Amino acid sequence: MFWFLLIALVVVVAAVTLAVAGGGDGTATGGLPEPAPDRMAWPLPLGRPVGRADVEALRLPMVLRGYRMADTDDVLDRLGAELAERDARIAELETALAGAQAAAIGGRHGHAGRGDAEPGRPADGAEEAGGPGSGAAGPGEGEKGDAS
Repeated sequence: MFWFLLIALVVVVAAVTLAVAGGGDGTATGGLPEPAPDRMAWPLPLGRPVGRADVEALRLPMVLRGYRMADTDDVLDRLGAELAERDARIAELETALAGAQAAAIGGRHGHAGRGDAEPGRPADGAEEAGGPGSGAAGPGEGEKGDAS
């Protein structure tokens, strides 16, 4: 009697397994279909630099124990390359700006001896009208002896 029950149990378990799994073909015969692989729905754009909206819309595919390692590594490599490229461009522009500023400052000092006035300063050491020693009264200044 024991052997009969054991064989019946094995047959029932096998029948249920085949009914659920459907023989492994995933067709409409009652089997479970294979799950679709989880892939990035919106990968990063290849034809243009990555923008903030691209990173915000990015959804990394999940697996049983976290994120898909290959896809996550690809995204991080791409973002690292983009950041390095932008850092190099920023450094290049800062260098060009510093050179332009140095040239502008050097150009101003080189021309000051020829009588050209710097912005806000009179040429050849002449003082502006109304300045000290010019004899002209500034605004609100009268003659010193009038205050009685």
